[in-house]
Amino acid sequence: MQLDPSAVDAQIGLIALGTIDSTNKEALGRAAAGEHGSFWVTAEAQTAGRGRLGRSWNSPPGNLYASLLLRDPSPFEHAPELAFVAVLALRDAIVAETPALAAKLRFKWPNDLLLADAKCAGILIEGEVNSREIATVVIGIGVNCAHHPPMAAAADGASPAARSSPFGANEVLFPATDLHAQGAEITPERLFARLSATMCARVAQWDRGNGFTAILGDWLTGASGLGEAIHVRQGSEDKVGRFIGLDRAGRLVLELAGGSIEKIAAGDVFPLALRGRPKIPSRRGR
Repeated sequence: MQLDPSAVDAQIGLIALGTIDSTNKEALGRAAAGEHGSFWVTAEAQTAGRGRLGRSWNSPPGNLYASLLLRDPSPFEHAPELAFVAVLALRDAIVAETPALAAKLRFKWPNDLLLADAKCAGILIEGEVNSREIATVVIGIGVNCAHHPPMAAAADGASPAARSSPFGANEVLFPATDLHAQGAEITPERLFARLSATMCARVAQWDRGNGFTAILGDWLTGASGLGEAIHVRQGSEDKVGRFIGLDRAGRLVLELAGGSIEKIAAGDVFPLALRGRPKIPSRRGR
């Protein structure tokens, strides 16, 4: 793995490893042990890769596993915004390598990148605050370059038995794909070099949270399901409504069937199953 010169100029470090348990865990551990500055940790494979909510992330060799540790990137309350920053940077990197994929790339709230309507990458933000309230944040990124998990495991990388589908036992969670399967011969090494540059650019645009409005605007231009009926699962609770946008904090704004509005900070989003489910009527003038 190699950094783009722009990342080197920004004094970002790189720790490239073989097989480890988790790039996020490795990055946080090295920071706690005294590793200075901001730096990337990459791995050829992970034995205990993680997704959101403690889920496992399937991590065979051939895909990209990378975590960027940032020192004091913003006040800690703005740290979750980095999920939007990171997915934009990842989209930028893929398009820079293979412009033909641009029209097929979409963002799935809150932290996934879709390619041809299937998941090809996910992002996990973790962090901690020290006694002086200075944040250390790590952005974990997993990209399916050459391999992807079976459909039933695709929503979070877990085994099919680990979760049941919100749409019923006979339906899959979310389809997955990889760059190679979509005709893009992008190696993890090439993608990482591009990503190290585009991440610098997007973090600078974000500007410690001051530029988050522009980040949200860019994200919404590529949002999957915007204006459509969706299914949101929050733990054991399910909601169905129309995805009408994001609020200033990046929360999903859901218009329920009766016209009321609900803002959702965390959850799993799925397209509404067409079979047996009526569409939510459009409410003009809103």
